[in-house]
Amino acid sequence: MVEAAQNLDQDEVEKEEINEFLTFMLHGEEYGVDILRVQEIKGWDAVTAVPNMPEYVRGVINLRGTIVPVIDMRRRFDLEVLEYSETTVVIVLRILTEGHADRTMSIVVDGVSDVYQVEASNLKASPDFGGDIDTEFVKGIATVDKKMIVLLNIDHMLNSKELSVADMDAI
Repeated sequence: MVEAAQNLDQDEVEKEEINEFLTFMLHGEEYGVDILRVQEIKGWDAVTAVPNMPEYVRGVINLRGTIVPVIDMRRRFDLEVLEYSETTVVIVLRILTEGHADRTMSIVVDGVSDVYQVEASNLKASPDFGGDIDTEFVKGIATVDKKMIVLLNIDHMLNSKELSVADMDAI
């Protein structure tokens, strides 16, 4: 009986969930998104501007016949705006929406960093900073190689009320 329990415990340890995250750099910090949501990574290229969009919506790109909004993450997070460089990339993501079909959106970041496999035990909930600080875009914090990576809740971040004006289905 004890041996069976030890085998069960060992099986549970071996089955600990592993999550994979694509990480990218933004203003010297490393952020991560679920690798299963990443459709493509492209170098920065010109976009088509769309009038009356928020400043952080750079425009749209045509990705094999699909019109995809391009969100500048530096502007979205109110960070210092820099000129795009040879390391600037566009990450194309699949976003899950409530009550609607999934949609494709993209984000502009300073550069791609790495892909990390993170055990569930190394994922921590988003910290509570108090009432006035909004952490709803943060899914959690991962500890990898003695550094902390902010994991983004892209579904919420790219579906928030502010981005509803960027719903390109109307174009």
